[in-house]
Amino acid sequence: MSENSRVAIVTGGSSGIGREAAARLGRDGYAVVIGYAGNKDRAELAVKEVEADGGRAIAVQADVADENAVAALFDRAEQEFGGVDVIVNAAGIMPLAPLAELDLDVFDDIIRTNLRGTFVVDQQASRRVRNGGAIVNISSSLTRLARPGYSAYAASKGGVEAITLILARELRGRDITVNAVAPGPTATPLFLDGKPQELIDRIAAEPPLERLGQPSDIAEIIAFLAGPARWINGQVIYANGGSAA
Repeated sequence: MSENSRVAIVTGGSSGIGREAAARLGRDGYAVVIGYAGNKDRAELAVKEVEADGGRAIAVQADVADENAVAALFDRAEQEFGGVDVIVNAAGIMPLAPLAELDLDVFDDIIRTNLRGTFVVDQQASRRVRNGGAIVNISSSLTRLARPGYSAYAASKGGVEAITLILARELRGRDITVNAVAPGPTATPLFLDGKPQELIDRIAAEPPLERLGQPSDIAEIIAFLAGPARWINGQVIYANGGSAA
């Protein structure tokens, strides 16, 4: 199947890493379905960004933790473009607090979106992605960096990594790769919002490359795993500029 006939669903595709991944896959020739939670205007801007580079895209609202909404997302992709070849699970939330202070309702929201959401999307993907496809989940280097305040978020992403490694083995015989990308600090609204500049500067200075990651850095890895990286399977790729684990 040529790249020009391949179809990608990107959850969380209206912002941050998801939006950059959608744009990159569009430039690579994929038809892109941009899944978004609630901000329709932002999702439509992401669609226009793909189309401006000559690609094809639509935006579809879906709560990633709702199995019926996710099934409808896949239905729409199949109706518009004929099938699904690549899934990028970029939807996520990141409320921060020390473990002792985190409201358990907030904890439940994190687990629902980040962990259950990945499970629900991967469940549909395992049933409906065409042979020769790829599933790319988004984890986080915080599963190794163990930064205070991130216990709930890192726990949810640890679960994402477990799902990734096991699903890769469960899809034996389908020629579908399943991998996770685990970014370090990346200059997205999810990371930057609510942080003082002094803290951002301190975190940016930690890796040997002495900067924050950019969404384009992560999108490049996603595009590699989605397309040419057919011999990488069941792996977690830590993309953090060399930050110490």
